[in-house]
Amino acid sequence: MPEFAVLIPAAGRSTRFGGPVNKLLQILAGQAVLTRSLAAFAQRSDVAQIVIATADPDAATDCIRQLSPQDQHKIKIVPGGTCRAESVREAAQATDESIEWLAVHDAARPLISQALIDRVFLAAIQHGAAAAAMAVHLTIKQAVGPLPAKVQRTVPRTELWAMQTPQVMRRADLLAAMESCPIPLADVTDDVQLLELQNQPVWLVEGEHENLKITTASDLHLAEKFLAAAGPAQTEMNPR
Repeated sequence: MPEFAVLIPAAGRSTRFGGPVNKLLQILAGQAVLTRSLAAFAQRSDVAQIVIATADPDAATDCIRQLSPQDQHKIKIVPGGTCRAESVREAAQATDESIEWLAVHDAARPLISQALIDRVFLAAIQHGAAAAAMAVHLTIKQAVGPLPAKVQRTVPRTELWAMQTPQVMRRADLLAAMESCPIPLADVTDDVQLLELQNQPVWLVEGEHENLKITTASDLHLAEKFLAAAGPAQTEMNPR
């Protein structure tokens, strides 16, 4: 396997979570959410570098210190942007140019499994770009909101996939796609969307229910239940 650099956009304000503490600093089975997200990649031999884009470098540093000294050396911090895509760009530009492959992972997805990382990394190498995704099981209606609004159509869900991270692509492809992006970066809601806008192929691989994104307090409670069901090995991931 080639080496990868992992980009962690972590400059959001966590407004939907509520409360005085940023969701990334919430404690999940003894470790901060951000620490768990970092640990999942820092422990891997094929990950040479991790770059966090954040508006709170002191808090990020505190999370990094919860990792082993060996894992801490892989991580650097850069200022985040005003939107997700800008944070990803700042992190990507800070990676070592000798590392061909970049993986973008949500800072608020702390339960990513090694098996899922393996699947996405391998698919990216095989196809040029890949991302984790889950099938959409709900019926989706298209309408112009806010509600109440008239239904325009029912969207066939057999072709719909809810995106997760990691999302992996070549460093050169990501930076070039950002440079020539035909829409404002603030309107980019998904990392591989940048490649799609350049008509570059992106492949999806099966994600995991446990790879949830912590957005609200109820998500944190669900993550705690997932960890409890997984047992002590997962709970004590990569202790210092």
